[in-house]
Amino acid sequence: MIADQIKAAIRDIPDFPKPGIIFKDITPILKDPQLCERVVDAFVEKLQGVRIDAIAGIESRGFLFGLTLATKLGVPFVPVRKAGKLPFTIKQKAYKLEYGTAVIELHTDAFEPGQHILLHDDLLATGGTALAASELIREMGGVVAGFSFLVELSFLEGKQRLTPICDSVVVLAEY
Repeated sequence: MIADQIKAAIRDIPDFPKPGIIFKDITPILKDPQLCERVVDAFVEKLQGVRIDAIAGIESRGFLFGLTLATKLGVPFVPVRKAGKLPFTIKQKAYKLEYGTAVIELHTDAFEPGQHILLHDDLLATGGTALAASELIREMGGVVAGFSFLVELSFLEGKQRLTPICDSVVVLAEY
């Protein structure tokens, strides 16, 4: 089962990036090309029937599988970046974090109004960044087709924040 394979590969890093946090390090997965392929295939299988015109990967770990998934599905990849990282005309969205604020950006020509955009990231915690990205996509005229995550920390209830936007939330492994 893919969830078991993902969990077996992930390593826990205690007190990173700050005391009390147990960081779920996905880099060991990236060392295993066959597991990476199984991860992408699992996303493709779970997303069958969902209209996806483009995939928006959230910086930076959302780029890792997001681009490969977009390529496999034959759709464009759209990077959702932190402020100041995109060189063309952008639209921004500020949002609150548990320890401050952040800003994400998209190019204004990232997708056409009415296109169905799947938001992808490596980990779903509180859902704040994914929620902000979904708001930005909707402000730009896009339709949120769904969300996909390699891992969910279900005790932080991020999925509950996202389902009012779209009930298609795909997670491959839960903690």
